[in-house]
Order: sequence, then C-alpha cells, then structure tokens
Amino acid sequence: MLRNLLCLSALLFSPVLAEELVFSDAAAAKAKDPDFSVQGEYAGELDGKKVGVQLVAEGGGKFAAVLYPSGLPGAGFSGDKATRIKGQAAEGKVTLAGQEGMMAGGKITFAKGTLNRVERQSPTIGAPAPAGAKVLFDGKSADAFENGKLDGDTLMQGITSKAKFGSFTLHAEFKIPYMPTARGQGRGNSGCYLQGRYECQMLDSFGLEGENNECGGFYTIASPKVNMAFPPLVWQTYDIDYTAATYDAQGKKTANAKATVKHNGVVIHENQELDHATTASPFQEGPEAGPIYLQDHGNPVRYRNIWLVEKK
Repeated sequence: MLRNLLCLSALLFSPVLAEELVFSDAAAAKAKDPDFSVQGEYAGELDGKKVGVQLVAEGGGKFAAVLYPSGLPGAGFSGDKATRIKGQAAEGKVTLAGQEGMMAGGKITFAKGTLNRVERQSPTIGAPAPAGAKVLFDGKSADAFENGKLDGDTLMQGITSKAKFGSFTLHAEFKIPYMPTARGQGRGNSGCYLQGRYECQMLDSFGLEGENNECGGFYTIASPKVNMAFPPLVWQTYDIDYTAATYDAQGKKTANAKATVKHNGVVIHENQELDHATTASPFQEGPEAGPIYLQDHGNPVRYRNIWLVEKK
C-alpha cells in the first residue's frame, strides 16, 4: 500500500537553489527557505491503516519522503521496513511519482486517505532539576563549562564541564540546525561525551536509518533501537542513566561502562555496554572521573536545561 503513494504536492511552494544553507533559528529558516515549512512529520490513515510520513528537505527543492507502516517512530512504527522515495519540487509540487496528492493547511490528501502535519514534543522537555542535582546550564550562565559560550539563552557547542563525574543520570536538551544542503556527518553534527569518553551522537538524522554514527547512536558501539530524531530546529532531549566502568587496584578494567538512554522520551539503549572510548574522545578510559563534553564539529548545535544527578 505504501509503495502506491507516489506524488505529493505543496501549495505556495517554490524551490530554493543554494550552495549551503545553515540556520539555527526557525523564523529565519522559514523566511528564507520555503522547503523548511514543507519538511516535517505527518500522520493519519491510508486505506484504513495507520501511516506516518517524515518529509526531509534536501536543499534546492529536493525532498525524501520516508513512509512508516503503523505510524511514526515512537508512535506506532513497529520496526517494519520503511519505504523511502525521492522527490523534487517543480511548479508548486513536490513530485515523488505518479499519483496525485495535495498538501494544504497542514494536510496531505491522497486518494486513500489524509495525513495531518504533527509537531511532536519530547515528554521530558523542560524537566526541572530535582533536589540535589548539579545544574550545569539553566539559560543564565555558562560558568559551569570551560570555554562556555552563549547564544542568547542557549549554550554553544565545543564546551567541557568544569566538574568531573563518576556514575550519574543526565538530562540535556539540544537543537540541531537546519542544513538541508549538507549530508552525512556534516549535517548538524555534535555529540554528548559521557565522562568525556563515550559519545552519544547528536546529528540531523531526521528520516535516516538510525545507525551508530547517527543521532542517538553510541559511535562505533551501538545503533539506537529506534531513530527518534525530530526535525531540525525542534528541541530534543536526552535522558541518560550512566554507570561508570569499574577498575581493580592495579587499574585493570573489571566491568564496562553502561548506559540506558531515552531520546525524546523513548528508550533507544537499555543497559548498553560501552566497551571502548570513542576515537575522538578527549579522555581515554580509566578509573578517574570525567566531564560532560559537548562536541564542536563545526555546526551550530545549541543546548539548554542541562542537569545531572550523581549516583552513589
């Protein structure tokens, strides 16, 4: 059924050709690139069956549509094979293939049903720091980080916490820039390094397969159970329960570090063993405590509401 969804039209749409587009602000993206208002998530029923669609902007009026049976990731999609179709904007339409569908007023209408535009929010967005938590960033000061840099009331990438930690639970909110003409590791790249050692990747992975080097993946170690990446410029959350590796008196590792990770409220790793440090990590494995490091990969990723509770 999904393979018969072949054409998607957008009203008031004109393609933009650009060498490189980089936006860290949604209002600017909407004003300068009409693709931004078209990309996003859609959900509904087609032929009586629940379906989700992620429409990914790829620059210059190009799009990729990812069609999920049973609903969007984290909202019904059971892991069955998604259908991926390329598209191109021309004469007010994003054409994927032959069958007509019309998008207007936040709806995509096909012959077999209608999908409505949805704007999801993580259930843990804005989670307050509990009693006893160490607040690393509350929107007011970057003093908890070495080289802390502010962009208004958000943190900029490339910073390391001054404090070092053993085992902990961490809440962090992050926003990936809108970079439709970029690809792969150049598209909104950063990472949250636990103890400065193990990278939980941050990347614009909206609509991608969900690999270990994409958003939510532990780089070179484990892919997320489900790709929960929201569209770029939507605030997202990581809630991470981290247990540090243990070492004997001679400094030999006796147990790997472990992490359970919720991305936008959905468990994507459960007691995942982290058996080696990420290659680019600033701290190699060892018994010493380590910092929270938010990687600078040259893209304007932003952060807010970061707090941590140390475990005894």
